[in-house]
Amino acid sequence: MFDQENVTHHIQRFIMTHLMFHKYARFRDLRPPKVDTNLFSYHLKLLQNNAYVKKTSDGYTLDRRGLIYVDRVSGDKMHLRTQPKIITMLLVQDSRGRVLLQRRQKQPYTDTWTLPYGKLHIDDASVLIAAKRESHEKMQFDPPNPRHVGDCYIRVVNETMIDSTTLAHIVRFETDDVEATDNLQWVKPLNLSTLVLAPAVEQIVARAFFGDTFFFEEFEVAS
Repeated sequence: MFDQENVTHHIQRFIMTHLMFHKYARFRDLRPPKVDTNLFSYHLKLLQNNAYVKKTSDGYTLDRRGLIYVDRVSGDKMHLRTQPKIITMLLVQDSRGRVLLQRRQKQPYTDTWTLPYGKLHIDDASVLIAAKRESHEKMQFDPPNPRHVGDCYIRVVNETMIDSTTLAHIVRFETDDVEATDNLQWVKPLNLSTLVLAPAVEQIVARAFFGDTFFFEEFEVAS
């Protein structure tokens, strides 16, 4: 009934999908419509017993295995990905030298701050086209002069377990035309350490400021 490598049952998938986009949830929020409470409780307990979901004083949330799992699946169909993620990550600065950060709204790393990013699509003709698409989606802004300035390979590990691997194409541009919101904020580089950041954000910003025409770095970060 329970697949350790993939969440296949529709009730379990409903629970995992909800917790992917909510840091905490109540019991009733996780139950699919028209599903018997006892049947739902059975599947919720399976997820808890296998360290995908845990109950806390704030409500139900993803456990360690659940966090790893949602980072490896597609957000729409919950299909498991075994390959590293490939993303475009936007390093955006204003005329005051501040860096634009985006609040993560899904697990893993919900409510941490990261450089705006998004997965490359198979139909993206280039890294820069993908970056422009992400800029439009994330901040409703079309950058006039984006530059692909580097690549970073990011591994998040916990002892011997690999939580995630990501290849990030770093695309840089400057603008004063993006306004701060609840989920976007401008931050001075020296103040990055005061925020709760997603893995490798501070390291990537520091490396990009070396001024190379193009750079490649590998970062291994403890989770």
